[in-house]
Amino acid sequence: MVMPCLNQARFLRRALHSMLTQERDFELECIVMDGGSTDGTRAILEGFGDAIRWVSGPDNGQSDALNTGFAMAGGSIFGWLNSDDLLAPGALRRAVDVLTNEPEVQWLYGKVKIVDEHDKVIRRPITAYKNLRMRRFSYRSLLTENWISQMGVFWRRSAHDQVGPFRDDLHLTMDYELWLRLGERWPGRFVDEYLAAFRWYPATKSGGAFEKQLREELRVAEEHAGGGYPREILLHRLNSTRTILAYRAMHAVARRRDHDCGAAESPVDDAPNRPLGSAAQSAHLVLRSCTGESSGVTSRVEFKGG
Repeated sequence: MVMPCLNQARFLRRALHSMLTQERDFELECIVMDGGSTDGTRAILEGFGDAIRWVSGPDNGQSDALNTGFAMAGGSIFGWLNSDDLLAPGALRRAVDVLTNEPEVQWLYGKVKIVDEHDKVIRRPITAYKNLRMRRFSYRSLLTENWISQMGVFWRRSAHDQVGPFRDDLHLTMDYELWLRLGERWPGRFVDEYLAAFRWYPATKSGGAFEKQLREELRVAEEHAGGGYPREILLHRLNSTRTILAYRAMHAVARRRDHDCGAAESPVDDAPNRPLGSAAQSAHLVLRSCTGESSGVTSRVEFKGG
């Protein structure tokens, strides 16, 4: 597992905890690629001791960090979790089982929930829509829209070696471009379970630059279509327009809500830096929303159900 990171101290412990507490009878390698954070991330990484491998220093963007991390990796199954996202309990076990027992499968994807800064499940209609789209894999369908969430994808090292690294000229859609390269060669295997949670808030790439991301996705789809698949590219254009309008509406609602309840306080991490274990698992992040709710360092996202 590779985890790119840059100034995500407020979420980093939760992300690492969700990965390192996975039940397993296989070796898990966690490689954190920190782009030179200045918010206390380094101290948090040091606190995990030998449970993780990490590198901290300037890079040339997320694709560069991912490519460096996967080049360091020694495993036969690859996955990527951003430092503000979460793995669902049992996600790695499920991925390993599929790729071990179904040798014809080269890559798989599962369902992903969307949560806010406080681990509250949000945007359920979007999740339901994606869950519907992903049930039957089709390369043509993937050309019309990116309905695969990155943190729910796992693939074989051998497949990665065949299709090549992430494109370092892409900064918002390097995942979608990789899915298209994989999908051109092998059908993705749908896992009908929640494998992860994607954290959405204004500072995320998809939260703060969604229109740019959708334009980049369209360009990537057009490149892979190579002048063909005219119906699919037209549908992609229509889907992008629809999504932009929907996101603009949701942003307007969020701005009104924030204005009504005041700016949410930043999460405060009151746990000392320490490695994962019984002591670290008792650490708590005090998070307060405008409703006064709080949650612990262990994610309270309910992954079962819709």
